[in-house]
Amino acid sequence: MRCSCHVMFLRYSPMLLFLIFISISINIKGETGPLTKKNVLIKPFNNTISAIFVFGDSTVDSGNNNCRATVTKSNFPPYGRDFVNHIPTGRFTNGRLVTDMTASYIGLKEFVPPYLDPIFSLEELMTGVSFASGGSGFDPLTAQISGVIPLEQQLEYFKEYKIRVENEIGEEKTKLLVSKAMFLISAGTNDFVINYFNTQLRRHSYTLPDYQQFLLQLTQQFLKDLMAEGARVIGIVGLPPMGCLPVVITMKTAGSPLQPRQCIDSYSDVGKEYNQLLQNMLKNMNTYGTKIIYADIYNPLYDMVQNPNKYGFNNVYSGCCGTGLFELALLCNPNSLVCINASEYIFWDAVHPTQATYYNLFNSLRPTVDVMLKS
Repeated sequence: MRCSCHVMFLRYSPMLLFLIFISISINIKGETGPLTKKNVLIKPFNNTISAIFVFGDSTVDSGNNNCRATVTKSNFPPYGRDFVNHIPTGRFTNGRLVTDMTASYIGLKEFVPPYLDPIFSLEELMTGVSFASGGSGFDPLTAQISGVIPLEQQLEYFKEYKIRVENEIGEEKTKLLVSKAMFLISAGTNDFVINYFNTQLRRHSYTLPDYQQFLLQLTQQFLKDLMAEGARVIGIVGLPPMGCLPVVITMKTAGSPLQPRQCIDSYSDVGKEYNQLLQNMLKNMNTYGTKIIYADIYNPLYDMVQNPNKYGFNNVYSGCCGTGLFELALLCNPNSLVCINASEYIFWDAVHPTQATYYNLFNSLRPTVDVMLKS
């Protein structure tokens, strides 16, 4: 990300920073090949996907928060330690995201740039960008809490994108490009972890089941809005086992230091229940003429947590950065101690997976991506 933003890191009490930070923002191995000079690939097999467009939170944000006035950013070391040329791009991990691996797999390019990057070529623009913003969610209040880009604004940026492309290639070619593109959405974790469970604002108005329905209504509307803008193939990611996030474990066991660290089942169960509700809703929406495909990350991530040795992990309940118990975003910074081998960790910081974990998730999602290609 070519952004002239600078971040100053001061040495405060880690616990003080933690308490400040969780009241503002929480979000939720392998290389897929070397970068080409222009980040554009020749498609390795026959598919007609023209571009990839990404919406959501920090699991798919490739740097849109870099110049935003928010603590939810990661365009500084040690983030990006294992990325190409060790560059901290604004991705909330040590390397690539699943969306980068997906773009490479389908032959578009090696990584998906952030839309708000002020400098990239028309070729980059036309093959897809990420509009996602770390800390965001389907609930507008979630983005407001963290001072990041809400889903509604991400949609507005997509509309702006279409105008920019139309000015270059014309309206009809732009419509064709969009109709043949793959749309990916990854959001929802922050709506629960930052918003519903961590503040009183929504709990005053919604029971947990009511809030789940509220999010589903917002999700459905967002999908309809994308369809109205020309989307014909959409993949939407379910929630992860939220109770296995290191920061959630830390918050729930803060008063019991001798309690062993393990997943908080009550949080994970909420995600599992929501995922089923989401799948039921999507089945009904597939009658609208757009193929909408559910992508499961709950089960593969939970399997990694329960069977770490199978994947080469030896650290499950803490992140690679700092103590791994609460550090993320500005709390994981150049002053932090970092593990030597991140591929042995499921989590890079106290919320976000390592590149190794993302690689395993990508492999589990490849059949889903193949279905989208056939669509």
